[in-house]
This record gives sequence, C-alpha cells and structure tokens, in this order.
Amino acid sequence: MKKILTYGTFDLIHAGHINLLRRAKDLGDYLVVGISTDEFNKVKNKQAYHTFDNRKMILESIRFVDKVIPEYSWDQKIDDVKRYHIDIFVMGDDWKGQFDFLQEYCEVVYFPRTEGISTSEIKRNMNNNQ
Repeated sequence: MKKILTYGTFDLIHAGHINLLRRAKDLGDYLVVGISTDEFNKVKNKQAYHTFDNRKMILESIRFVDKVIPEYSWDQKIDDVKRYHIDIFVMGDDWKGQFDFLQEYCEVVYFPRTEGISTSEIKRNMNNNQ
C-alpha cells in the first residue's frame, strides 16, 4: 500500500484544495492529511474562519481523504512520515524546496497550484464586498 501525506490549514475549502487532495490520492492508496491546529495557526499568524474541529470534520467527509491528523508544529513532519509509513509527501509548489529535507525518508512532490483561486484571495474578496 502506497501512503501519501500532505499538510495545510484547509480553511474555506475550495476547488484548489480538492484538486490537491485528488491529485495526491491519485499517487497512491491512502491519503493522510495534516491540518494546522488553531494554536499552530496562531504561531503561523494565520486566522482561520473554521475551527480545527470543523476543518477536520469537513476534510474527513472528502472521499479522497483517508485519515486526518493534527499539525502542531513545523517540526513534526519527519515523525509523521515515519509514524504513518509515508511513501510520498505532497505540497503545493508555492512551498517548492521547503520540504526537500524529507527526501531522506520519502519521495517529495510539489504540485502546481490551481490557477486563480486561493483562500487568501477568497478572504480578500469577501472583505472587499462588505
């Protein structure tokens, strides 16, 4: 069984998130998704609309996702790769090169982002329309 791992905040789920999850799942048999906890979002200076529990519930309902785990810190990735016996680590190409250190433990793949959509852009548009 080939296992895939990706991480993100996954707030305001949109087509770009679904494309990433679908493409990641297409690489193997079992997709593990790490989502930032509310506390870790504070460390990253990110404000999520949905709470961790709600984002987890939403992700668990997506058919491409097999397991959702909490992301507590930047430093847990090697441990998660080992713990879940990950074969391929996937991120969007806006992170290109940032996770190459994981190549010692698994294959690392960076997917191109879906053109024209991002959570940041959605939030900006929502704020401009108020």
